Amino acid sequence: MRRRKTHKKEPLLVGWRFATVCSVILLAFVALFARAAWIQVVSPDRLRLEGDMRSLRTTTTTSTRGMILDRNGEELAVSVPVQAVWADPKQVHGENSLAKTRAWQALADVLGIPAETLQQRVANPKRRFVYLQRQVTPSVAEYIRKLKLPGVHLRPEARRFYPTGEINAHLVGMTNIDGKGIEGIERAYNEWLTAQAGERRVRKDRMGRVIEDLGVVSEGREANNIQLTIDQRLQALAYRSLKRASEFHRATSASLVLLDVKNGEVLAMVNTPSFNPNNRGQYQSFRARNRAVTDTYEPGSTLKPLIVVSALENDIIKADSIVDTSPGWMRLGGKRVSDTRNLGKISVKTVIQRSSNMGMARMALQETPEQLLDTLYRFGLGIDSGMGLVGESTGMIPQRRRWSDIERATLSFGYGITVTPLQLAQAYAVLANGGVRYPLTIVKRSQPPVGEQAVPRQHADAVLQMMESVIGPGGTARKAAIPGYRVAGKTGTSRKAIAGGYGSDYVGVFGGMAPVSDPRLAMVVVINEPQGEQYYGGDVAAPVFAEVMSAALQLLNIRPDAATEEQLQLAGQEARNVPHT
Repeated sequence: MRRRKTHKKEPLLVGWRFATVCSVILLAFVALFARAAWIQVVSPDRLRLEGDMRSLRTTTTTSTRGMILDRNGEELAVSVPVQAVWADPKQVHGENSLAKTRAWQALADVLGIPAETLQQRVANPKRRFVYLQRQVTPSVAEYIRKLKLPGVHLRPEARRFYPTGEINAHLVGMTNIDGKGIEGIERAYNEWLTAQAGERRVRKDRMGRVIEDLGVVSEGREANNIQLTIDQRLQALAYRSLKRASEFHRATSASLVLLDVKNGEVLAMVNTPSFNPNNRGQYQSFRARNRAVTDTYEPGSTLKPLIVVSALENDIIKADSIVDTSPGWMRLGGKRVSDTRNLGKISVKTVIQRSSNMGMARMALQETPEQLLDTLYRFGLGIDSGMGLVGESTGMIPQRRRWSDIERATLSFGYGITVTPLQLAQAYAVLANGGVRYPLTIVKRSQPPVGEQAVPRQHADAVLQMMESVIGPGGTARKAAIPGYRVAGKTGTSRKAIAGGYGSDYVGVFGGMAPVSDPRLAMVVVINEPQGEQYYGGDVAAPVFAEVMSAALQLLNIRPDAATEEQLQLAGQEARNVPHT
């Protein structure tokens, strides 16, 4: 009886347990379903945000700085791909990679940094990013990649490279390690040359691979190239000649500016001493300034042709007038104005040719200061050139309520006023171009410029003919002569001002233009503080002018205008006999 009762109760017990288990499982599924429904339907935002934080990333598109080119498309500044070596100190310490002494020593050796210094940089595990070295070459980067040091990574970046080195250093300038222009064209046109990186939203997996492109966050902007008016062939010739003269005369510095008188384009602009912009270790701010536009000098006798134009325009003299310079000296306000000797009664042409201070003083004393200054302003002196170069100076034209006779006299032969080499070159370009002044530019224009008649053409042409005599026999610049071409110009030698007067240092200047029959080029050469016995502009600056101008005329295929007809026919015959290839 007892056994039968026990046997009848076992199915009931099993059924109750089965129902309990099923109920629990069912409740669990209901709970999971409810939770899933809550997460995915009712309140999905929080976990969606958590998921996005782990997978969504914003990537930046790579951008390269624009190139700087010369007028013929030759590269003056380009960006080359390099790598930056960086470390995550937390990963470094987490992987205990500092224990890998040999690998870290190899890294230190290839970077040229002591191993102790590298380890100090990654000593703080709380930091997540530290540069070990910027802008390493691809070969070095590949070597570091093969070391497989945990926590040490590479990232692409660009380095600015200047193929022409020191030749264009002052003009083109340079960038800092972050690619921002700090000197020259690089700084003046930094925004134009700089690209704006774009951003895209992507989803990445745990391995860092992009699995979904979600679209553009911000549009990027491509960098722009800049084409300069500089002719690199002329630039190299000018720099070589100027550097040689500067070293020969042991000058403190020197500058040269070459302009196209027909449109105001700068064809060459060089300075010495220079520096290598590819080696930032040489960078010093005082060496990097473009002296052709930042440094000012008293122009000395190179100002005389402009004063003669003023005298002609204000009917003080005629082109064929005679000026009495006797007795070769005079006193004005206790100061002496004199020539090297008494030239007596001479023509205005001879005043320019012999660089007579007395002749210039006689003219200037018959003009008002306002008339003199107005002419100088119209030639472009005392005002900004408008080219936008870094550190450009406007020079100094004196503004006085009252002018003494000695102040007007010294102004007429280039004292008491300061100009930059660029300003003086522009003034000579105006003379060469029949009195028409074009706005100067260092960047290639898309449209031809419009010039303005700064001074009457007949007066500019008359003074140009007078300046041609300076190059010939009896002139002060015979070393500026160029075989086969008619050349006009003017020498200048001024003493450098010091506190309380003038010192013993000189500035030798020569400005000229060629060919006189149809002027195309104007050039100014400044040799600052030449040492030794030669310091006159005709001795130190004129030979540089002749060498560079001669090469420029030939490179630009400008027809000689001083050759005889027989020589021209012979040259034409030789050209016809050259076989074509």
